[in-house]
Amino acid sequence: MYSKCGSLAQALEVFHSIKREDRKLVSHNTAIQAISMHGHGGDALKLFDEMPTCIEPDEVTYIAVLCGCNHAGLVDDGLRVFHGMRVPPNVKHYGTVVDLLGRAGRLAEAYGTIKSMPFPVDIVLWQTLLGASKTHGDLELAELAATKLAELGSNVDGDYVLLSNVYVSKARWADVGRVRDTMRSNDVRKVPGFSYTEISGVMHKFINGDKEHPRLQEIYRALEEIMSRIGELGYEPETSNVLHDIGEEEKQYALSYHSEKLAIAFGLIATPPGETLRVIKKSAYLWGLSCSGKANI
Repeated sequence: MYSKCGSLAQALEVFHSIKREDRKLVSHNTAIQAISMHGHGGDALKLFDEMPTCIEPDEVTYIAVLCGCNHAGLVDDGLRVFHGMRVPPNVKHYGTVVDLLGRAGRLAEAYGTIKSMPFPVDIVLWQTLLGASKTHGDLELAELAATKLAELGSNVDGDYVLLSNVYVSKARWADVGRVRDTMRSNDVRKVPGFSYTEISGVMHKFINGDKEHPRLQEIYRALEEIMSRIGELGYEPETSNVLHDIGEEEKQYALSYHSEKLAIAFGLIATPPGETLRVIKKSAYLWGLSCSGKANI
């Protein structure tokens, strides 16, 4: 309960208040899940390694510690845990390892893990590989994953967007157009991403290029100031994912008004200095295992 409310310290205080000899598997699982959920993969791994030998980890234990390793980038530790599992791994364990390897750019190993699975590969695993291929610019694997998704009947906008992004990064505009044509013929439309932030108990929603917020002019002025200041510090927007064959300046303009940037700009003008801003982003696609975070502005 404490960990789900963001109070990791209180959650661990409860765990450590239990006498060591009285701790059951569920106690360890809950603690490892809490630590992993808050991004402390190293601590989750340490707690897992320190589990008494009289307590046998179950599938929940392993998925919790693998998730911790995943988000902390502990690739070799995650593989050690996976290969040392004392229960048969299920599709979630394989999926987490594929995501772990994919995030690290070890795409050949991620694909090898998929091929080694003793049961059918589901849509989520191919989407995970497609997302990793997009991130690391592996066109061959991206096309393979997209083909497998089509064979499984997946027809969601995120699959097309990820494949288009890979083609964009290679400046293969004819292929981008072909993907768009396929989307139209399959009656698939790209769902625009949006972001939420809560200020003084009120939830505010922003979409890319939002024009509806009552404080729109203030938000845009604040955002322009932010972009100017971070530009002076050397920030350059990543324009390779803009799905249009337009000039570099136009691409940068398009990226400047993404929903999460608008939410952050609004948070800065609507809260006192030093306030923690929490922005929840819903993308058109989500691959792999999601994680959350916060920023102190």
